Order: sequence, then structure tokens, then C-alpha cells
Amino acid sequence: MAKCVGVLVLIWALVGCSGLPEGAKAVEPFELERYLGTWHELARLPNRFEKDLVRVTAEYSLREDGGVRVLNRGFNTRYRQWEEAEGRAYRVDPSAAMLKVSFFGPFYGAYNVIWLSEEYDLSLVASHDLDYLWLLAREPNVEPERLRAPLKLAEGLGFATEQLEWVMPTARE
Repeated sequence: MAKCVGVLVLIWALVGCSGLPEGAKAVEPFELERYLGTWHELARLPNRFEKDLVRVTAEYSLREDGGVRVLNRGFNTRYRQWEEAEGRAYRVDPSAAMLKVSFFGPFYGAYNVIWLSEEYDLSLVASHDLDYLWLLAREPNVEPERLRAPLKLAEGLGFATEQLEWVMPTARE
């Protein structure tokens, strides 16, 4: 299991860069303290470091150094076991939802919240380009009509929303 998590972390570190996809804007203003806590991954664009993972959650909490502790957890359907990866994130901009995240050494990737509900219970996260996109929610089930706005934004920016993997299948029912 540690070997699988290590591979996931290494790949994430290598693909990450800073910045935003062209045309995207990070949510501003952004209250990091309200964003902390547990998020469920509803959908994502396919990527190698989350292959075969379902029931994925991300838990964010403050670190003593002012950064954010990131704990990602998911069930690997191929190996029939839970996997975890712990990382750290730091704000790139004090007022916007732009962070840099690392799961391995000095390598950081972009974590940009490009859409966020007023209630801080539904979030659309992108990396530095159109290859990485996640739809997150505080609960594993969300009314389909609530997904329209973030998905419309993603499609308008050029993300391949038709390729989204729904890892919480009940989110679209």
C-alpha cells in the first residue's frame, strides 16, 4: 500500500505547476478557515495518480506553520484497500483561492478553487491547466441542479466535462 501511495504522490508532484488555466480566475475573496474540513470528491477528470480510486475524500486542517495539512483518502477498487496520501499546502495569494500543494518534497502543484458556492459546500478545483479538474462537496450526495453552475463554468473554460469520472455515482442520480 505504501508503494502505491508513494507512486501517487510522486506523479502528483511531477505534474504540478503553478498558475491557472487560461481564462480561469481563483475565487476571491476566499476564507480559508471556512474551506477547512472534509470534502468528498464527486467527479474528476481522469488522471494516473487517482486511477481505480473511489470514495475519495480530502481533509484540510491548519498546520502549525500557517499552512494547510492535506489528507487525501480513497478506496482502491483494484487492490481492494484504502490508500492515503498526506501533503501540505500554502496560500499563493492571501485574498484568492490559489494554493500550492505538495505531497512530496519540494515539488508543488497548483490548487485553484475556481468556483465555490456561497455556503462553502460545493467547490470546483483546477490545477494549472485543463488536464486536472475536481468537483468537491461537503456531502457525498448533491442535488443534480446544484452541479449546473460549476459544470457550465468548467465547460466554458474548455475543460473536457464529458470525460468526467463520477466517483460518487449517486451525485448525478
